Amino acid sequence: MSTFEKATLTNGLRVVSAPMPQAKSVACFIMVAAGSRYETPESSGIAHFAEHMFFKGTERRPTAQDVAGEIDAIGGEFNAFTGKEYTGYYVKCAAEHRDTALDTLVDMLLRSTFSPDEIEREKGVIIEEMNMYVDTPRDHVDSVYEQLLYGDQPLGWDIIGTKETVRAATRETFLDYLNRWYRAPRIVVGVAGSLGSGLESMLESLLGDVPNVSTAEPPPVVWEQQAPRVRVHHKESDQAHLRFGVHSYPLAHPDRYAVAMLATILGGGMSSRLFTEIRERRGLAYYIYARNQGYTDTGTLFAQGGVDIARIDEAISTIVAEFARIVHETVKADELEKARSFTKGRLVLTLEDPKGVILFGLRGEVLENRLWELDEVLAGLDAVTAEDVQRVARDLIRTDRLNLALIGPFEEAERFERWLSIA
Repeated sequence: MSTFEKATLTNGLRVVSAPMPQAKSVACFIMVAAGSRYETPESSGIAHFAEHMFFKGTERRPTAQDVAGEIDAIGGEFNAFTGKEYTGYYVKCAAEHRDTALDTLVDMLLRSTFSPDEIEREKGVIIEEMNMYVDTPRDHVDSVYEQLLYGDQPLGWDIIGTKETVRAATRETFLDYLNRWYRAPRIVVGVAGSLGSGLESMLESLLGDVPNVSTAEPPPVVWEQQAPRVRVHHKESDQAHLRFGVHSYPLAHPDRYAVAMLATILGGGMSSRLFTEIRERRGLAYYIYARNQGYTDTGTLFAQGGVDIARIDEAISTIVAEFARIVHETVKADELEKARSFTKGRLVLTLEDPKGVILFGLRGEVLENRLWELDEVLAGLDAVTAEDVQRVARDLIRTDRLNLALIGPFEEAERFERWLSIA
């Protein structure tokens, strides 16, 4: 039996629903296939800034207090998020308040006023958010790493933008961005939980007037690498934060499950190779993990950790050695099965409530234009062999593709280059 149902409104806007009759709540999402990757140098950060402004008042709910009060009055959970390739807005609430949740979300997205006074006030908030981000190396190392991988193109820019672009934003900047990207073919509504009746007809009345206008995709990412690279962000600190990795596969790649298993073996959970070697055996880090991040046309496999500054060279060389080991040695059967069970178990845990279920469905629909069923993904993971893991490791993990981003009290990148070799 399918988890998801899909409908299309008369204007082409898609609706994904996941009935969960046992639930007492409902999760209502609106996701847009547009994020920071859809910006220009002049509008960098506008997707994230717009996310803030949608909460600041609409024609029917003129103030931020009016908007928030609508959801507080039903005891709802209310938030939004901006990524590089999509933006999402959601309310999770008791099932009987579904209509209020959807009406409020749509009102925000279609009828926000973007008051110039509110825009000016919010600029200060975002500048402080930017300062907080830069002052949090565990988060900021992500930005340093993606700048290293992608350089001066949208995937290499910070989602939050720059202080210059944020300060320069005007009401017209928001309207230009939204008029270009917030169109019916790019919008997907997701509802999961105790759905109630009349969902599609209600959404038709709320969203049927959104223009059915297609827009060109942003240019594909371009990257070229022929030698290892290091990027250092100097910051006086008591701990160094690093991200080490390689270019990987896009979301729809046939080896998507093999690379997911590869990342799990390297750094998924507290019995993974990196956690065992870096933290438990050597005491080099408090946190260490590995992950594969897929985008629609590229990806990256990386490890990240917060490590002892005095032992930074040992930490880097040990991480590189673990990447090299998985290239040269076939994963043993028991370790592969443990990683498989871990990956499947974590996925299942994310689908325990309506919010997790609909997010799972929406990511596939928004980014790949298809709905993945849980059984399909579990079957894909079950099909991965030890030979697949090693084949993918050999394809991706090569000396000429290694990248290292570092934040800490270091001045020169050159001192770390000697460790970047897959012998």
